[in-house]
Amino acid sequence: MKVLRNVVIAILVLSTISFSKDKNKQPEVTVGELKKHISYLASDGLKGRRTGTEGDSLAAEYIRTELREMGFVPLHSNGFQRFRVTDKIIYGPANSLILNGAALKPDSDFAPFAFSQNDSFKGEIVFAGYGFDINEDSLQWKDYLGMNVKGKVVMVLRADPEIEKTMSPYMKYSKDRDKVLQAKDLGAVAVLLVSGKIFDPEDKFEPLAKGDQSVGIPAFRISRKTANTILESKNCQIEDLEKKLNEQRKPGSFTTGTSISGHSDVIQTTIPTRNVAMVLPGTDKLLKNEYVVLGAHFDHLGMGGPGSGSRVPDTVAVHGGADDNASGVGMMIELAEKLAANPKSHKRSIVVVAFSGEEMGLLGSKQFVENAGIDLGKVNAMVNMDMVGRLNENSMLQIGGVGTAESFKTILTAANDTSILKLSLSDEGYGPSDHAAFYGKNIPVLFISSGAHLDYHTPADTEDKINYDGMIKIANLSFRIISDLANADAKFVFKEAGPKEVVSRGMRRKGVTLGIMPDFAGNVKNGLRADVITPGRPAAIGGMKKGDIITSINGKPVNNIQDYMFRMGQLKHGETIHVEVLRGVKKEVLIIQL
Repeated sequence: MKVLRNVVIAILVLSTISFSKDKNKQPEVTVGELKKHISYLASDGLKGRRTGTEGDSLAAEYIRTELREMGFVPLHSNGFQRFRVTDKIIYGPANSLILNGAALKPDSDFAPFAFSQNDSFKGEIVFAGYGFDINEDSLQWKDYLGMNVKGKVVMVLRADPEIEKTMSPYMKYSKDRDKVLQAKDLGAVAVLLVSGKIFDPEDKFEPLAKGDQSVGIPAFRISRKTANTILESKNCQIEDLEKKLNEQRKPGSFTTGTSISGHSDVIQTTIPTRNVAMVLPGTDKLLKNEYVVLGAHFDHLGMGGPGSGSRVPDTVAVHGGADDNASGVGMMIELAEKLAANPKSHKRSIVVVAFSGEEMGLLGSKQFVENAGIDLGKVNAMVNMDMVGRLNENSMLQIGGVGTAESFKTILTAANDTSILKLSLSDEGYGPSDHAAFYGKNIPVLFISSGAHLDYHTPADTEDKINYDGMIKIANLSFRIISDLANADAKFVFKEAGPKEVVSRGMRRKGVTLGIMPDFAGNVKNGLRADVITPGRPAAIGGMKKGDIITSINGKPVNNIQDYMFRMGQLKHGETIHVEVLRGVKKEVLIIQL
């Protein structure tokens, strides 16, 4: 009897401790709890949560603790999915090219690509046109036909012969890295890539790009001057070869009779980071083996500065990212708590993932889908929350991806009360946030956002500007949507809605457009009016409206059509840009993916 009494006392003590620990938690989404999460994540102490920093790590620990206290269990070891990201990439001191016995100058005559293998090489140079090996029913182009490049150095033109076209069948064959890999597969010991004058009149070297893994052989970008030195013995120049290939549309490869030697030296440093991945088991004995993923990224821009993504790169200060994306993380945590408190809300298991590395190129979500720890084929849907803290006075909520499953529009319409929220729906599954990685794996996605604003990617994105009442409205709708996805009788059938990856040439090129008809007459001063918005093009997808006056692109002023053309000429396909517009008397910031 005494033993039983002690057991009862112990249970009561544990219950009291548990209740005391969670006494301030509410199963409903509350303003107080949202403020708690956002004020911590966006605090100066976390210094902008830049990927790989102490603030990034503290945010991950905070999110895991919150989810664990709600009853979520780790999906990966201890609830963390660890990975490394490139911190910086620079030219090493040992880069060299020796041509005709003379040493070429780094940065002006040549520069290695980020994907170049650190190694030495030497060999005769073979010019292989655009480096194509295309064998399609409607398109044939074989630059290596009849050419033996084994043990040789291949020189190829960058881009393709239809660089002036927004869409071209050559685009998928035009990436620098792919051309190097093609040459490597044929036995080349190194590759030299050169920009023709039509493609790049200025012939400027781009900065080293993060994210590219070694292709296995040295690969260099060389100047046209260097290429023309190589071609001297053939009495031709690279500009003439580019023009000929573009006009004739057929291979024109040859051996140059010139040899070259050199060494590639690229230094990449990496830093550790981690996603948080926790799961709430479903309540149905069969459907619990399927999943709904709820995600939001927790990283931001740190202290800003050049190269950080800040819209004020000259300002070094804490970029707290209260809306981007402490708001999305705070709402995700609160929705997780409500789901855990309502067993009937999730027959399927709920996987909650907080991503790092989003601002560096969706690195965390890409890491997750490649190493999920669950069968992605059993994921019914992914819901991504990114910037949900600035619901405007029109109560307009943006939801993307509604075309990625047949029944999504029906679910959203049934779940929403139009007297509370107005929905701006977009079919496209691809977009500039973490849902894109899931869409690329044939998973239906929904992307929920209250939209961009003038404080986006600046130190002014602070906690005091969050619309908490608006967040409650969004959270209530989101809970109904997630419950419908988790309780649906049948698994959703994926539908392709737009490209699965950005259509990108992976380099600077002509032909980048927003998809607008501008005011060519210049009727507006200090801006450029968009007189027509083409449906389905970047401007329309990004929320631009007829009559909007473009005043800046990426923080740089646009006062007229000449400014606009110059700014657009500096951009590349696939880039996500920030466009400030004047809509009536109000300024808006649009996030547009080219």
